[in-house]
Amino acid sequence: MIIDILHFTPWPSFAGGVLIGLAAALSILLVGRVAGISGILGGLLRPARGDIGWRAAFVAGLFAAPWLMEGLGARLAPSIDATGPALVVAGLLVGYGTRLGSGCTSGHGVCGISRLSPRSFTATALFVGAGFVTVYLLRHGLG
Repeated sequence: MIIDILHFTPWPSFAGGVLIGLAAALSILLVGRVAGISGILGGLLRPARGDIGWRAAFVAGLFAAPWLMEGLGARLAPSIDATGPALVVAGLLVGYGTRLGSGCTSGHGVCGISRLSPRSFTATALFVGAGFVTVYLLRHGLG
């Protein structure tokens, strides 16, 4: 494995991890809900009374964060090396996987593991393993 030292960002990555952990902790403490993105967004699509405000605020924060960071002087240069149809297929597969796994990577990987959930340990191991296999096949087997 080769680490691209020119693009290695330990401190911003550490800060991002701390913020994700803080958001997950606040979600469980203040709202009593796990901060799984697919569940939060899914709850907006099937709204329940008194449940829309915090979900909408959470999703709005996800969209507002890049603009906030740019306003603070961070240089963001995202790039997506995929076609539109590939992104649609990937999104549908992720959506199917979150239903199949009863939660998404953030719900299981961040919140579930921190709660020592055996189901989340298993789901996260499967997410990561499937990612390894997919990258290997696309870079070495099919590409």
